[in-house]
Amino acid sequence: MDAQTIIARRVAKELRPGNLVNLGIGIPTLVANYVPAELKVFFQSENGLIGTGPIPEQGMTHPLLTDAGGKPISALPGAAIFDSAMSFGLIRGGHVDMTVLGGLQVDAAGHLANWMIPGKMVPGMGGAMDLVSGAKRVIVAMQHAAKGKSKIVARCNLPLTSARAVDLVVTDLAVIAFPGGNATLLETAPGLTVAEVLAVTDAELTIPDAVPEMIL
Repeated sequence: MDAQTIIARRVAKELRPGNLVNLGIGIPTLVANYVPAELKVFFQSENGLIGTGPIPEQGMTHPLLTDAGGKPISALPGAAIFDSAMSFGLIRGGHVDMTVLGGLQVDAAGHLANWMIPGKMVPGMGGAMDLVSGAKRVIVAMQHAAKGKSKIVARCNLPLTSARAVDLVVTDLAVIAFPGGNATLLETAPGLTVAEVLAVTDAELTIPDAVPEMIL
């Protein structure tokens, strides 16, 4: 199983019936592919759609149905389409139960940096600041390391997205939470030991007495 699939399948386990869930661009969009058939949730795209479904198969895309990053999405029966002002009113008003976002770095206190790398051209923050500040629960879905460097760091050296800490980080190697502002290892990926996760993690992690493997 590749890294992105591990992350998306594990994040899907966090969905709850009736949730209004925002999926960010990149790995988070894959979560919609792993929703159990019996689970009823509502996915929101911040550009103005509630009721997004799985990523459409090749040849089944519609030019007017895209996510916030311009990638094709599907709309389920009963989907609602509205303008971005209404969409951000829902986000800023605290009506989104959970958001799943990508990340560049998350630090030991749960602070997220995911919108820019200084010196590189970026299109803008988009809805990231609003989502981290306004959603009831924030989950970061990202690979544990990039180019040999841990993305779980002691302190972010990239611009923060929000002063608010995230609730959970799901990587291809681990699940990490931040109770009391302390990065805590909750689960390891199948086949990995705690020692193997610690070896590729820059931040200091609190290790409970028992750390189970992810159930995918």
